[in-house]
Amino acid sequence: MAALHGDEPEAPGLNASETSQLRAIRRFGAAGAILMAVGALGAGAQPVLQNPVAGVRVLSLPSRMASSALTITMTGTVIVVLAWLLLGRFAVGRLRDGSVPRRMTRSQLDRTLLLWILPLCVAPPMFSRDVYSYLAQSEITARGLDPYEIGPAGALGVDNVLTRTVPNIWRDTPAPYGPFFLWIGRGITWLTGENIVAGIFLHRLLALVGVALIVWALPRLARRCGVAAVSALWLGAANPLLLFHLVAGIHNEALMIGLMLAGTELALRAIESASPIRNTSLALLLSGAALIALSSTVKIPSLLALGFVGMALARRWGGTVKAVVSAAALLGVVAVIVHVGVSLASGLGFGWVHTLGTASVVRSWMSIPTILGVGTGFVGVLLGLGDHTTAVLSLTRPIASVVAGFVAIRMLVAVLKGRLHPVGALGVSLGALVLLFPVVQPWYLLWAVIPLAAWATRPAFRVPAIVFSTIVSVILMPNGSEYLPFQIVQAAVMTILTIGVLYLLTRSTLPWRSEVGPQTRRTSAGEYAGSS
Repeated sequence: MAALHGDEPEAPGLNASETSQLRAIRRFGAAGAILMAVGALGAGAQPVLQNPVAGVRVLSLPSRMASSALTITMTGTVIVVLAWLLLGRFAVGRLRDGSVPRRMTRSQLDRTLLLWILPLCVAPPMFSRDVYSYLAQSEITARGLDPYEIGPAGALGVDNVLTRTVPNIWRDTPAPYGPFFLWIGRGITWLTGENIVAGIFLHRLLALVGVALIVWALPRLARRCGVAAVSALWLGAANPLLLFHLVAGIHNEALMIGLMLAGTELALRAIESASPIRNTSLALLLSGAALIALSSTVKIPSLLALGFVGMALARRWGGTVKAVVSAAALLGVVAVIVHVGVSLASGLGFGWVHTLGTASVVRSWMSIPTILGVGTGFVGVLLGLGDHTTAVLSLTRPIASVVAGFVAIRMLVAVLKGRLHPVGALGVSLGALVLLFPVVQPWYLLWAVIPLAAWATRPAFRVPAIVFSTIVSVILMPNGSEYLPFQIVQAAVMTILTIGVLYLLTRSTLPWRSEVGPQTRRTSAGEYAGSS
């Protein structure tokens, strides 16, 4: 795993020609985001009831032209992904040789990211309908019922306006989310009632808070790992998976990852400082641990970060067994206080501990143990041996869990011995957890990609991460479900033709083939990070 990391020197800014190309890329990506927002009026994950554009002149036109709306959305999606790849020329630079090209500044990347996010902030939800489950579960909480015992259909009724927007598979299932997220959701429900549109925008605002925390923490963690802040932000925060699924899709992973990274940065700021851990440093350590624990009350996997912070602390205290026990005791007390405090203060209790496996009812093609089990069951049917998928899954999933646990323990020991940085070890462990999880959704990949963006610089990581992010970003349907095959084919053909025309029109303005210029001088990581 250590081979995935290499110190990445900072580089000077772009020259005038490259700055002009950067502006063209920025506009190109913004145009794609606008197309996505327009197409989502007809192809997005619109609510069943209270659709604000239904019957409105012009705005309702995309909803009456399904194939055209799908084409517009798919075209915008591909444009944003292409713009992101082009932006990588000025963020990462060459992947094949060791030379360092000129690189854009933090402010240039921040302005680009903001411009691409803004259209998606006002668009209908896309790529997933999970936000409607958030609204329904928040309403259950606001009514004083237990969302960990009863689903939307039983608590609100099948004809409730919120229940009818929830996908059928989740109408009778309890909430799989932690009490902190549902506590916030109860506040949103108090403000919006059963107004779906207002609830969507407030949940999106919550997701944007998480994205802001990611943008704040990621370059600082990258500096700790000797990685260029801009390249880390490009791969992590500007990743199309984040734009499409955390902003447009409004997933609570944004809040979970944002709190986790912010807590990790604060804790490591205390641990890696030269001053003794007391007063201000102790406050930073405890507040960082509390933020990580708080993130786990949104979704539990982020609690893994506390283990790596603990190992880093134990290493500072000497790396002995006594140091490990002392660090575990200190951070464990913080985690218990946060978990108990949030569970009791929210009034939701500890039922969330028993519903963490709710999502396992879904059979995800991206999950290694699940695809092995499903594939084996399919082969059994072909051979006339019967469908043994469920039996095989009962074997592959526990085995995968053991393997993921082994990887995490191995990474914890590596941090204790000083062989890996805590940020890199956390990313590797979350990557193993995601790939070996019973259920893997596309946005789960961000659990690993974002921390690793601050540590892993080698092509062995970056190339697969870029390729996989690109492919997954363009193959999912924008309405969170499926279209008819002929509609998908029509939209795909027209998207390809449109992108071909755009390529011909932008050959002289976008750097489709041009190379980033050679470096002229290097700036220190500290000097660069100080501008952030």
